[in-house]
Amino acid sequence: MTDEFQKFCDILPKDLRRVLEQHSQRGNLIEVVMDLGRRPEARFSEQTEYLSQTPITRSHLNYCIQRVGSFSSDNRAGIEQTLHRISAIRNRFGEIIGLTCRVGRAVYGNVNLIGDLIARGQSILILGRPGIGKTTVLREIARVLADEFNKRVVIVDTSNEIAGDGDIPHPAIGRARRMQVARPELQYRVMIEAVENHMPEAIVIDEIGTQQEALAARSIAERGVQLIGTAHGYSIENLIKNPTLSDLVGGIQSVTLSDREAKGRHIQKSILERIAPPTFEIVVEMLERHCWVVHESVAEAVDNFLQGHQPLRQVRTVNNLGQVEITLQLPSVSTEKLLPFPPRASQWQKNGQILPFSQRREQKFEARERPQEANGQELPLCVYPYGVSRQQLAEAIERQNLPVVLTRDLESAQIVLTRHSHVKKDSKLNHLAQRHQLPIQILEGISLSAITRSLRRALLIKNRAKSLREQKAFCPREQLERDRSDRRNATGTFC
Repeated sequence: MTDEFQKFCDILPKDLRRVLEQHSQRGNLIEVVMDLGRRPEARFSEQTEYLSQTPITRSHLNYCIQRVGSFSSDNRAGIEQTLHRISAIRNRFGEIIGLTCRVGRAVYGNVNLIGDLIARGQSILILGRPGIGKTTVLREIARVLADEFNKRVVIVDTSNEIAGDGDIPHPAIGRARRMQVARPELQYRVMIEAVENHMPEAIVIDEIGTQQEALAARSIAERGVQLIGTAHGYSIENLIKNPTLSDLVGGIQSVTLSDREAKGRHIQKSILERIAPPTFEIVVEMLERHCWVVHESVAEAVDNFLQGHQPLRQVRTVNNLGQVEITLQLPSVSTEKLLPFPPRASQWQKNGQILPFSQRREQKFEARERPQEANGQELPLCVYPYGVSRQQLAEAIERQNLPVVLTRDLESAQIVLTRHSHVKKDSKLNHLAQRHQLPIQILEGISLSAITRSLRRALLIKNRAKSLREQKAFCPREQLERDRSDRRNATGTFC
């Protein structure tokens, strides 16, 4: 870690400088806040302290202003060849009445959590609340791409936060080149200029916040350039709900379905859909400094959100030994769209004759018997795929380690897995399901996550059938008839 802490202390008034230099937590200092007429504050990573009991005067502010560079139009300044940033607060007359002096540090090794993702060459968007360390991570990614992967990297540095103040960039960015931006509103133009004039293989951008910058980012990504950027937001769901930045994840539009299509999907007529492929293939949510959530397929995650489902979350953390641990958080499974049986399938016998009403009522609540092993444990669920890729099914079963096996024999199958287009009136599939009395599970899509959800819902059907069997075994029909007869004899009326 290199922080040029002494240069930071040199811009502060002498009484504040003396306190900071002797402070035991100076290595964890984040920023110093000086507001006119208030006591100065030092904000550390876990606490906030007053540096003096004397309020800040204009002489204190002028002392700091004279020792930093000139403030740009976004009220930011820096110390040359350092990563420190000084932000000003002005009154209505343009006079500076407050300063926020933030300590800039180059932290090496903080991208180990996503080192494998950087090597893929895909565009990555980093999300997180202000102050979580997005810019620090962005600076390290630029150095890794330039020095370790030998790529032509250009940094679009709007506020000189990534590569520091001054004409000479900070050594923390390695061999990467830096393009400064004259005014923040011109950042999107410099982004396009960097692609057209300097032939980069990767472009690094901090704080994408306007619609023009989002469109420029899409233009860069469509030209085959790897894009590494940051945006304010706690999760990918914030981008979906943000009309300005939703284009970064493909854009959202409202679509009106026909009555037949909405009825077939069991959804409302007006739905939200993704317009185009996402600008960034990977999104990283920085929850904490050492706890990140990774969405390796942004398109799949956005589609799941729009359908009302939670996507598969990949959580990456750093343990006490400095090792990266990756865990998967499975989404909660909903049973709202379950179709356990085909239409009117329970009313027919195998010979084609309709069942009496009393038998139909009994069969409605009767579950199919499942084969069991010798020790009484249930065998895996046997699924018969109809019009579904077996390769995708096998991959989903292997990844999630589901107790499911695929079969080509309807006699040994326990459930049929198919797409909605195959379930039609008088279709071949319906006749097969009626003949073998098999429930049908309909896929929501052909993506890996949609197949995984359907398989897990099929397992819910199996567990529900098992619960019905246990309930029936515990309270058989004969016992119910005897209980009713006893009550009738005791009271003389039927209960």
